[in-house]
Amino acid sequence: MSRRHVVVMLTTSYPRFPGDAIATFMEPIALGLAARGHQVHIVLPWHPRLARGPAEGGVRFHPFRYAPHPSLNVFGYAAALRADVELRAAAYAAAPLALAASFRAARRVAREAGATILHGHWLVPSGAVAAAAAGRLPVVISLHGSDVFVAERHAVARRAARAALGRADALTACSDDLRDRAIAIGADPARSETIPYGVDVERFRPDAARRAETRRAMGADADDPVLFTAGRLVRKKGFGDLIDAVGLLATRWPRLRLVIGGGGDLDAELRERARRLGVADRVEFAGVLAQDEVAARLAAADVAVVPSVHDEAGNVDGLPNTVMEALASGTPLVATRVGGIPSVVAHGRTGWLVPERDASALANALDRLLADPASRAGLGAAARAEALASRTWARVAERFEAVYDRAACRAEERRGTV
Repeated sequence: MSRRHVVVMLTTSYPRFPGDAIATFMEPIALGLAARGHQVHIVLPWHPRLARGPAEGGVRFHPFRYAPHPSLNVFGYAAALRADVELRAAAYAAAPLALAASFRAARRVAREAGATILHGHWLVPSGAVAAAAAGRLPVVISLHGSDVFVAERHAVARRAARAALGRADALTACSDDLRDRAIAIGADPARSETIPYGVDVERFRPDAARRAETRRAMGADADDPVLFTAGRLVRKKGFGDLIDAVGLLATRWPRLRLVIGGGGDLDAELRERARRLGVADRVEFAGVLAQDEVAARLAAADVAVVPSVHDEAGNVDGLPNTVMEALASGTPLVATRVGGIPSVVAHGRTGWLVPERDASALANALDRLLADPASRAGLGAAARAEALASRTWARVAERFEAVYDRAACRAEERRGTV
């Protein structure tokens, strides 16, 4: 039987309000652990749109302020990186203030709550802060994507990451790719494991009524082919390749439309790309969508597409949320073989995988699926069944609970108290 832990989670991102599209995986991790009887405290940066009560669903929130001027509120919430490639200038200025405030908040909350575990989400900065603030407490660090990229590319971050990895009693990664890269930086393989994200199988599910209603609202006829993707408009999402694929399919599928949910630095560039290819009327930029809206769009789509790539700087998604959401929705999925995607998508059984940065391969896969309703139905049914069997957030919470137990035992051994 697992111990009951008092967990202080340090993070730079968390859904700022119910339904927010920022770091959507963080909330079910926290709520899942709280539902299993653990006390969960979230230490996170203040944000002007943060609208969380002191406690929700058994999770307690402890926002810290750090910026003397509104222009410096760029710590966390996907604001520090420009197009996920380079750090913004303001982030350099805000970092010392935010790190100091995060350290103080972590120490204070851990002391007041009687913490038994410090859990840093993202290797840098929160993993490094957790390691520095923990004292004798067990430290767990979770990797999510850009954190490892920053540690690989920036010397100061890499030194902080190595120190944090050396202190960590346990390390989790959402993909084998991230775990392997962390080991290359200095993580102990024996203390590292991959825990892919889960998915809310009640929110994301097949729904014929919602499908029909959403398609009517979109102005799509029942037999119009609809593609859907979602994510921040940054290079590593590969949305440019998807727009190129739509350009290749335009003649064969004159009623084809692509819906892109999300916002970001590349909005104008992607719109111009669609215009230049003559498919601007086929591509809908739906803006940032709440989780319920993403679920409705997935239910309405004929195919979901996740065309992730390694961007020009080498950054890549750990495991895009849209992958898990498409699988649970029973929406046929075409995705690229990068990051953690191949670890959760079985090619030909629960989805189709294609090479990254290959618009022709992407177009061919989409063409074949759009022309074969039976294949689409089979992929969707198999994906939904697997999501129900092994991809729920409840299962993820069980695995994190086991990680906490092992981390606590290692800390006891380190202190010589066993």
